[in-house]
Amino acid sequence: MSALTTDLGHTTVDLDRERRQGIAEVIYGAGKTATEIADIAIALLDANSGPVVATRVADRATDRILGDVFAAARIHGDFHAASNTIVWRRRAEELGRITIVTAGTTDGRVAAEAESVSDALGIRVDRINDVGVAGIHRLLAHEGALRSARLVIVVAGMEGALASVVGGLVAVPVIAVPTSTGYGSAFEGVTALLAMLSSCAAGVTVVGIDNGFGAAMAAARLVLARSTA
Repeated sequence: MSALTTDLGHTTVDLDRERRQGIAEVIYGAGKTATEIADIAIALLDANSGPVVATRVADRATDRILGDVFAAARIHGDFHAASNTIVWRRRAEELGRITIVTAGTTDGRVAAEAESVSDALGIRVDRINDVGVAGIHRLLAHEGALRSARLVIVVAGMEGALASVVGGLVAVPVIAVPTSTGYGSAFEGVTALLAMLSSCAAGVTVVGIDNGFGAAMAAARLVLARSTA
């Protein structure tokens, strides 16, 4: 093992990312076995002082992962079922607050992923749920809260219009997350993605389809940049 990486055989773990970026490498759980996820988590916990996070972990694997990590590192993990995320050693201090807005209930899992990752990193989240533009009065009822937010993540499928509407209401950074929610012409999120990329609300940042994790990490960079400025 070097100071920068460790070779687990199945994975070469980046041990230096927390020093470089302030956040340890996050484990993408989809496609990995329970043993692989546990091995990576143990290596990261041993080498880093901050939170360690695994996203998109299969429900059936969580008990095995939590048990193996605790046996090796003596650190309990918290499983967030709404987002299939495991968090070890959540950051206690609050670095900032953001607001997450969803267009519909079906967008909730993607929003939950963004919330779980943000919370693990010390960024507290206020949620505004189910305020899509088909009933825009629902969104406008929260206009005051939106205007007082420091950063807004907008999670929407269908035609993705909510991101443009929120982007036109607030002056703070807006990170748009297209979701695969929608009927046939939604093309599993492609319609929302292209609409958000074409937004007439200047300055809206867009991440990939269903990428709540990416939105949370983008928000974390902005929050951390402000806290160290």
